[in-house]
Amino acid sequence: MKLEISLLGLVALGLLAAPVMSFAQTDEIQVYDAAIADKGKANLMIHSNFTPRGQKEPSFPGAVQSNHTFVGVAEWAYGVTDWFEQGLYLPLYSFSPNDGATYNGFKLRSLFVTPHADERKFFYGVNFEFSVNQKQWDSRRITSEVRPIVGWHLKPVDIIVNPIMDTSYTGGFRGLDFAPAMRVAWGVSEKWKVAAEHYADYGQFRDIHGASEQTHQIWAVVNHEGKTINVETGIGFGLTAASDKVTLKLMLSRDLN
Repeated sequence: MKLEISLLGLVALGLLAAPVMSFAQTDEIQVYDAAIADKGKANLMIHSNFTPRGQKEPSFPGAVQSNHTFVGVAEWAYGVTDWFEQGLYLPLYSFSPNDGATYNGFKLRSLFVTPHADERKFFYGVNFEFSVNQKQWDSRRITSEVRPIVGWHLKPVDIIVNPIMDTSYTGGFRGLDFAPAMRVAWGVSEKWKVAAEHYADYGQFRDIHGASEQTHQIWAVVNHEGKTINVETGIGFGLTAASDKVTLKLMLSRDLN
């Protein structure tokens, strides 16, 4: 009960402190399932995304464009307790036709979850990210993300929702950008899952975009848990004019100790 109250309090604090982001690109295409590194364990995940058919116009002057761009980031994580994981994304980099090879910044992450979420039928958590951006990655130097996590392990089906809110610390609550993500997965076996994921961006709460200006992508994803390396890979298809038409992702992770 105390943990539930603490998590709810953290969400409320994050929303109040997150008083929008204009993304040129995305470094992390993932739905969080509240799983964290074991206490005292370190983990490394390499995120790699490539957009063979994307937006050709940068989202702001000088931004990294999406089309034909490769984006990668190393995500370092450490299990502080059985309900708290601390993370660092560094380095964040890209290779794009308009900017070439660039270093784009770094992020700090704090993830709070119900302990042993993968063993629970119902689980929840909240993730906070603090980003320091280079000028070609985001029009604002400092941005943040608040990512609530709600999900159900119904065996063999998983249903997970991340109602993500991004902020550039302007505009109060109505200035938050609503960019939710959702995942429905089927456990084919103990080590393999197939999933459908949806990623969207509706714009700021004070100015929700029209349907054609919203971004929506539907993804087909495969997960495999190996002895030493876990793999997640998938392909995403844009559903609106503002969305990248085709995007590929590959995530490789392993424990370091």
